[in-house]
Amino acid sequence: MTDDSSAASVASVAGFYDRLASDYHLIFADWDASMSRQGQALNAIIRVHRGDDRPADVLDCSCGIGTQAIPLARHGHHVTGTDISASAVARAAREATAREVRLPTAVADMRRLPFADARFDVVVCADNSLPHLLTEGDVHTALAEMRRVLRPDGLVIISTRPYDEILRNRPASTPPQLGPASGGRSTITFQLWHWHDDGEHYDLEHFQLVPDRTEGEGWDVRVRRATYWALTQRRLTGFATEAGFAESTWLPPEDTGFFQPVLTAVVRAAPGPDSGHPDRP
Repeated sequence: MTDDSSAASVASVAGFYDRLASDYHLIFADWDASMSRQGQALNAIIRVHRGDDRPADVLDCSCGIGTQAIPLARHGHHVTGTDISASAVARAAREATAREVRLPTAVADMRRLPFADARFDVVVCADNSLPHLLTEGDVHTALAEMRRVLRPDGLVIISTRPYDEILRNRPASTPPQLGPASGGRSTITFQLWHWHDDGEHYDLEHFQLVPDRTEGEGWDVRVRRATYWALTQRRLTGFATEAGFAESTWLPPEDTGFFQPVLTAVVRAAPGPDSGHPDRP
């Protein structure tokens, strides 16, 4: 990917989530309940890895409006949220404040994380965020950055769509999801997928039909567009290994309670008496 095309891709992803940020919660029938379930599932993964209940320093490098970051902070972790979308980051900060949760935030590309080496115990990249990166080079760069900011024995948690299954059928759309009901009518969200000739990338049209309160029975139709790379579990595991991660493991939703398959991998601790976690800044 050339510098110009890479910049265009960044702008496209940022624009997609900038436009979606104010309506993102409408994807869920109950956003707070979904946050609670996702936070509980991710917290359990972190606790099992660490072997105790100590708070972890967590970076959510694709925090969006806070769907995973806010509940992880509620579980006692020291969470920092970053995202490429300024509108999403601003809303995450507002939502955290409204819930009396501390959540430092920053606008950042996951390929260029603005943190010192070995700053965090855990990096989270959830909700199919990594597949916005469309080339091997960009995925490698992002994974290398996640590894760089992790401490020895640090954990990365990545979730994606179940692309192994999806690639067997290459669906053209997703089933409609009903959002919160108001006045007897719910927001309806669905997606149309347009597959590229390579069979791996697809353009997504994200539709939301929002009841128009001023028009009686009318609908406000909102459409956003983005492109994804349908990364198989084997390929993403290979990329993680090439980036220096070890012990890569895929956890299915039935084992974690999280709504997507989850890849976990660790940074091997350096041998010797001085290895371990540095003090938290």
